[in-house]
Amino acid sequence: MQLSATRIITDDVDALVAFYESATGITADRLHPMFAELRTPSGTLAIASSATVPLLGDDAAEARANRSITLDFLVDDVEATYKDLQDVVDVFVNAPTDMPWGNRSLLVRDPDGNLLNFFTPNSEAAQRRSAETTRA
Repeated sequence: MQLSATRIITDDVDALVAFYESATGITADRLHPMFAELRTPSGTLAIASSATVPLLGDDAAEARANRSITLDFLVDDVEATYKDLQDVVDVFVNAPTDMPWGNRSLLVRDPDGNLLNFFTPNSEAAQRRSAETTRA
């Protein structure tokens, strides 16, 4: 089994796509006005309109209701990312911070309130884990 994609349900696909394109530098593939994908070598971030929820099942998802998942983005330089995001992000949860598991992390919220972690491994163990994950 392989995790193929993570999907965010939103009431404003255009705004969320524009945010993620600016924050990541990845151009979204707009498969439909209600659906877009940002593809990376390790997975896909899908963005879908809340108008698609009835296709999934009654009340299967709700836009802007997530408070338990973090999207992690591996970056080359957290400090540079922090600087680059100043005009993109409205809510910074923290400034770049060293985490006890060996990453330097920057936490922000997207326009829908979802938590994003931009991180760079800064210990040998974290760098090994990251290398193993990107090879898999």
